[in-house]
Amino acid sequence: MKCKAVHNNLIFFLEKELPDSEMKEVREHLNSCPDCALFAEEMKKTFGILEVEKAVEVNPFFYTRVKARLENQEQEQVVGRPLLVRVLQPVTFSILLVLAVYGGIKMGQPYHSATGNDGLNEMQMIPYLNEMDAEPIEAFLME
Repeated sequence: MKCKAVHNNLIFFLEKELPDSEMKEVREHLNSCPDCALFAEEMKKTFGILEVEKAVEVNPFFYTRVKARLENQEQEQVVGRPLLVRVLQPVTFSILLVLAVYGGIKMGQPYHSATGNDGLNEMQMIPYLNEMDAEPIEAFLME
């Protein structure tokens, strides 16, 4: 068996998930190849470290303390805020939201004047809008 094939099957070898024939071939290769044997030993040490780190010790009273702290915070929040603030805050935000939506709708609608003579009409605005056509951009930038 070649070294590359051993490296590909090494994890399965260490976890004993290979068929018996392949396990035997990998074992024989590890006995004959010192580089692969060293690599397998390092891999085995790494798996050992991971197993130790994976096992987390759980404190049995952790959940009880967290639950008690959350209940205390909820009671402090309910007692600490007056009724007027708890009611006015959502109402104020709702009114602001409705006003913002109404303003957005009004701003999105085109402006139509009732009389057509108010301010500058479209024909009077064209020279101002097309001001760049009258003068080339190079001359404008040079000034």
